Amino acid sequence: MAAENCMVANDWICGEYLRVYRQELTDATVQHIWITAASVAIGFAVAFPLALIARRWRLLAGPVLAITTVLYTVPSLAMFSLLLPIYGISPSLVITGLVLYSLTILVRNILAGLQGVPEDVREAARAMGYGPLRQLFTVELPLALPAVMAGLRIATVSTVALTTVGAIIDYGGLGNLLKSGIDSNFKAQVLAASVLCVVIAIVADVLLLGVQWLITPWTHSGRRRRKSGGGSDALDPVETVEKVAAA
Repeated sequence: MAAENCMVANDWICGEYLRVYRQELTDATVQHIWITAASVAIGFAVAFPLALIARRWRLLAGPVLAITTVLYTVPSLAMFSLLLPIYGISPSLVITGLVLYSLTILVRNILAGLQGVPEDVREAARAMGYGPLRQLFTVELPLALPAVMAGLRIATVSTVALTTVGAIIDYGGLGNLLKSGIDSNFKAQVLAASVLCVVIAIVADVLLLGVQWLITPWTHSGRRRRKSGGGSDALDPVETVEKVAAA
């Protein structure tokens, strides 16, 4: 009886709410996930060439980083208002805003990762006949992956949170339920939407961490050697190029 009356009593924890509003929760969660995924994917596609430009032409690094940082400081309501004349009230408005917010994290981490590749490894790759593109994608980018993936994880978790702001134009995923729940003081809805946002962020972070572990086997093979008494896992530049390129 208590479970049946928890919605009438407006309890924070209410199983009846989850049963009655299951479809609304599912729809909001799906919208939240696809807006987040689209924003991060497009953000990465934009950030990667920007990072390459900043690395190739160092005079442009300052302006690129400064512009992306300024974009991140713009309040979300102001950002959406500026984009409104271009996109109207649509998912594209929210996604574009989230893409712009993700750039400062992604550009900085991609650039830091690429700049962290040892120069002797680059020289070894060139000596082995690697051209610029092959060197970038088979040597430098794999070695930069830990920093790149760290940025991607931060950007993803941040975007999960920022997506809720899209509720102001009814494209905020779980943010829509949060907003309506707060407006109507519907406690069970506010708690359920909040918990789902946290779950999405944690699951996304764990999945990306797992992907990083799978695509960077050379970063943890050394740990296994040390545990088995194999000593130092340091490789010379040529061995590093061969190991990363073969992965």
